[in-house]
Amino acid sequence: MFTKEEASAIKKEFWTGLAQRLETRRSASGKRINWVNYKTGSRDIYFRMYADKKKAFISIDLGHEDIGIQELFYEQFLEFKSYLHNILGEEWDWELHTSDEIGRTVSKISKTLTDVNVFNKKDWNKLYDFFKPRIIALDEFWFDAKDNFDALK
Repeated sequence: MFTKEEASAIKKEFWTGLAQRLETRRSASGKRINWVNYKTGSRDIYFRMYADKKKAFISIDLGHEDIGIQELFYEQFLEFKSYLHNILGEEWDWELHTSDEIGRTVSKISKTLTDVNVFNKKDWNKLYDFFKPRIIALDEFWFDAKDNFDALK
């Protein structure tokens, strides 16, 4: 068991390692980018990466507080579902109106990796191999599709 400070330090080391693996990679637009804290340019659309002692996931979170508008974002993503899955090279899970870690209603498009532990450094390469190609693919998708979401801002 780790203290809160030790756990925080381990997570920081992990995310720093992922950032270092991605630091020379440019975005689809050719710009330098903070991959770990990816900015979509939309207040209500987030690309999230998460890892704990049981699992890891990467997701597109649709967090508009107006449930109707959130549903419009979700429906817009559904229009791009085939294209998104084609770029990702796999199918992801789609959830309309679920709860996030603090209890807010969000809609989520995600991929989960189970049986990994961010606190076990032996799992880090597996986690890096999970996150890296998917965040790069999300960036490629977003570069092509983001203009279609501007009207919903």
